[in-house]
Amino acid sequence: MQFWKLYKVPLLLTFVSLILYWLFAYKLIRTDYTTLIVLYGLLWLVFIFILKYAKTHLKFLTIVAFLSRAIFILAIPNLSQDFYRFIWDGRMIFEGLNPYLYTPESFIQAGTDLPVLQAEALYDGMGELNGSHYTNYPPINQLCFTIAALFSGHSILGSALVLRLLIITADFGTLFFGKRLLKTLNIPVKNIFWYILNPFIIIELTGNLHFEGVMIFFLVWSLYLLHSKRWKWAAVVFALSISVKLIPLLFLPLFFYYFISSRPTLKKGFLNLIGFYAIVGITTLLLFAPFFSTEFINNYAQTVGLWFQKFEFNASVYYVARHIGYWITGYNEIAIIGKILPALVFVFIISLAFFKKHVDLKRLITHMLFAFTFYLFLSTTIHPWYVAMLLILCVFTDYKFPIVWSFIIILSYLAYINLNKADKSENLWIIALEYTIVYGVFIWEVFIRKSTQKIEA
Repeated sequence: MQFWKLYKVPLLLTFVSLILYWLFAYKLIRTDYTTLIVLYGLLWLVFIFILKYAKTHLKFLTIVAFLSRAIFILAIPNLSQDFYRFIWDGRMIFEGLNPYLYTPESFIQAGTDLPVLQAEALYDGMGELNGSHYTNYPPINQLCFTIAALFSGHSILGSALVLRLLIITADFGTLFFGKRLLKTLNIPVKNIFWYILNPFIIIELTGNLHFEGVMIFFLVWSLYLLHSKRWKWAAVVFALSISVKLIPLLFLPLFFYYFISSRPTLKKGFLNLIGFYAIVGITTLLLFAPFFSTEFINNYAQTVGLWFQKFEFNASVYYVARHIGYWITGYNEIAIIGKILPALVFVFIISLAFFKKHVDLKRLITHMLFAFTFYLFLSTTIHPWYVAMLLILCVFTDYKFPIVWSFIIILSYLAYINLNKADKSENLWIIALEYTIVYGVFIWEVFIRKSTQKIEA
């Protein structure tokens, strides 16, 4: 009876939350945008109240996070088709083929000797755009796909289940090391639940099978090892993070001041920095080695380049630059803009690395947050799950704009409103609404609030 009195409200909220997740997982069609927005909004409302009423009961919040993910176990992702390509790549490797050397389309067009089981169903599921390009998923990601092929090579649902279990395991690894890192940084441990219990993370990672969760697990583990003075192992684990998604490569320059200023002597810090970079580089190259060939390099470079010079989705600064390009030349100048924007990102990150000193891990993580924020602001393509990296980084800082973005990012799915119409373009008014909110909160937190605090001091 005492238990019921203590947990009555959180238990009722959890029950409502699980029902909403079940509806999201098994009843939602992504083109039903009204239901999508309503369900997502209700999940966020319940999420906020759960945190409010159970914020000191970390074990209870952990159980809720597990149950929320368990709801999706037998669900086929309904907001993303990428998992079909994951399964295809895994089954290619399981058959002894290098997935970086072939496109699914090349086998389908040949019409005979399809290399994987359920090839046509997988190709139809991933779509023509995905199937016509070479894979861009790094080796640890490919290992996860191969594990799915090993345990379920005959069933798409079975493969999805294996992939989901891997992602859930990674999430709880993030919870484990995230709590430890927060504690050592003297930050409230409850902050981790802004990530672990967030409906955005549960839906995009567990639900839609995006492997940002595995990348984040290795990154948080690496940061914990770094803070524990085990920088050599931190470098190995950081390389594992890169080998899930290439995104952590952006952060490598930021380690410069951390090593230089946190060691007894400048020489010692510099030598450790070189050692850290060497271990990261060698480990990453060794992980790619089984797939290495000249053709692999060409295909991989070509595929990665597409994200900057061909694809465009849910962008902000790029869409403004594109409009200016149309106004000046009458054409979409993505090929030119897609080269300029990454160069600006590089300059910004280098300026953070060499002109903004960070002598402790919290400051380093804050600079990682700013570096990746700038990267997303200038990207030509921003899928919702990309925001997961921002969300985990903000847990260790004083900034909350990624939390707001993780809520408002659902608006990007309204692009699917036009899927069955002649005009399949995105609604730029909706994108403008999304970024007005995101940029507004960002500017307030980074510039206005900071200035106000200085004046008050």
